[in-house]
Amino acid sequence: MDRSGLLLVEKGQGVTSFQVVAHLRRLLGVHKIGHGGTLDPHASGLLPILVGEGTKLTQFLTEQDKEYEVTLLFGVKTDTLDVTGRVLEERPVPDLTEGAIQGLLERSLGEIAQVPPMFSALHHQGRRLHELARSGVTVERPPRTVRIHTIELIKLALPRLSLRIACGKGTYIRSLCADLGEVMGCGATVETLIRTRVGRFALAEAVPWRELGELLDPTPLWDRLLPPEGALAHLAAVVLSEGTVAPFCHGQAVPSDGVNSDQLYRVMGHGIFLGVGAGTEKSTLRPIRLFHASADKSRRHPGERA
Repeated sequence: MDRSGLLLVEKGQGVTSFQVVAHLRRLLGVHKIGHGGTLDPHASGLLPILVGEGTKLTQFLTEQDKEYEVTLLFGVKTDTLDVTGRVLEERPVPDLTEGAIQGLLERSLGEIAQVPPMFSALHHQGRRLHELARSGVTVERPPRTVRIHTIELIKLALPRLSLRIACGKGTYIRSLCADLGEVMGCGATVETLIRTRVGRFALAEAVPWRELGELLDPTPLWDRLLPPEGALAHLAAVVLSEGTVAPFCHGQAVPSDGVNSDQLYRVMGHGIFLGVGAGTEKSTLRPIRLFHASADKSRRHPGERA
């Protein structure tokens, strides 16, 4: 059985998240593999990769908070909302001070309504928005509510502004920067964008893109593979008693003291990871996603005998 787990890699600038996954599929020789949250081709930074049965946990990884470092360029508007796009408008940049900018940044904290950009991977009637945009088609995109936890001003050197942004799932940093440019009256576009954190995982822990592109032997990657439950590091762990492991693995809710209603848990039993469970009002734990790879099997390389 193929190994399963979580691999932290850096996506390089100019390649798509899909291309990184395709490269790793060939290198590792696995079929089931995916990423934990798309990065724009122009962006770089942390791209969590889920391998084998770890792909069952993708939704729990993509829902985690993220952190970015972005440099935006004032006075320029583009169709893609970053510097790779076609320039739509150029305006003079006012003499902005750090104090004035800080006040405007604070207005973007908390829950905000955000319209997804046309150049994005969202679907509309079976086609991705960026495909429609490149065909010259624009469609209505309903605003969605996203949460901005913190915005830290790193450097102001007009016409550029560098920020560190921590945000919830579904946030488009390009849209946030474009909106900020509109508030400041001169427009803005993203010059550089780096994802520095996903949940508890930091870019410093990832395999650098320059190393990833040069690897011919996958052994160093297998050595860095984290257990699949690493994707659930943000969830509290529940250890099932001896008699409840089998019923849980067969899809039944089982008694579990101390669980909270509708809260998700990382479920362990017999010393191995069993899956994700949700607490109920009756102090039971019901399976949400089951994970059947044993601890011993998950340590094997593809091709090794079980």
